[in-house]
Amino acid sequence: MRFVVEPRPEPSRLLWTVTPILALALTMALATGLFAALGYNAVDSFLAFFVSPLATLNGLTELAVKGAPLLMIAAGLAMAFRAGISNIGAEGQLIMGAIAGGGVALACWDLSGPWILPLMALAGILGGMAWAAIPAFLRTRFAVSEILSSLMLTYVADLFLNLLVYGPWRDPEGMNFPQSRLFNEDETLSVLVDGTRFHSGIPLALGLALVVWLVMTRTLLGFRIRTVGASAAAARYAGFGTERIVWFTLLASGGLAGIAGLFEVAGPIGQLIPQITPGYGFTAIIVAFLGRLHPLGIIPAALVVALSYIGGENAQVLVGLPKAVTGVVQGLLLFILLASDFLVRYRLRLAHRAGVAS
Repeated sequence: MRFVVEPRPEPSRLLWTVTPILALALTMALATGLFAALGYNAVDSFLAFFVSPLATLNGLTELAVKGAPLLMIAAGLAMAFRAGISNIGAEGQLIMGAIAGGGVALACWDLSGPWILPLMALAGILGGMAWAAIPAFLRTRFAVSEILSSLMLTYVADLFLNLLVYGPWRDPEGMNFPQSRLFNEDETLSVLVDGTRFHSGIPLALGLALVVWLVMTRTLLGFRIRTVGASAAAARYAGFGTERIVWFTLLASGGLAGIAGLFEVAGPIGQLIPQITPGYGFTAIIVAFLGRLHPLGIIPAALVVALSYIGGENAQVLVGLPKAVTGVVQGLLLFILLASDFLVRYRLRLAHRAGVAS
């Protein structure tokens, strides 16, 4: 006897829809069991990680603060993934967007005016797009996998950021710490809720996700992107230029990652530092798949994954859980989601081995 994997005749649309919810519930259950196995009180750990961050206004606003960059990056990645383009280097594109926008802020540090922040945002978008243009060129010109090229460029971007904040962009009055000058008032996002970090970039992030939804569902371009992702051969037969879709989706996802990076340095951080995010560019991949590569589904998915960051920090303080538990919970969620998706599309069947008498 052996197991045979065979595709289901027609995967259940209902299961496809509810699987992310089931994956989240199973992740929470397994994470709680892991907390107990590590010697921590299961109930206290569960409450500290998954519940208490949602019990205060500050916790809810922090959820939005951390969810906003995940939302923007994941919306762009979903567009690329729907076209069959695996942009794994959003973290590097985020860093380059922050560098480009931060460079404008430092160049205009002694100036003032409402034009500076829009110029920083434009520079952030262009910085992310420029970094994404490299794997787009390599893919369309030399058939180089964008998975490897975009991923490797992330480490180049990270080293470039360190070169700047440890070198020419280091604050001359910063007591030799590796950080740039603090951006002035006209170079930072305004706070919308007093006493919190809820800034004006958050509703803009939501608006950008809605724009992506409109493009993907209400335009010919969105139809072409979905067609290329479903069948490149059919897209070529229909006259859709696959190379153009590669360029557009990589540049669009890079631009959204770039402005996410700019919003981080112009919002919660207020300057350039060696580590801008805890890995939002990589975590956004989980968000994209949890949201079923749908811009509207990505909105709650971004909040769910943002909760893992806040919950991890909260659990460290209240219960003493190790910092690594955040990554473990995120990994569990992705693993369970992918395993569930496999079972939705395929089934395991017991079969007799050929040539073996029954």
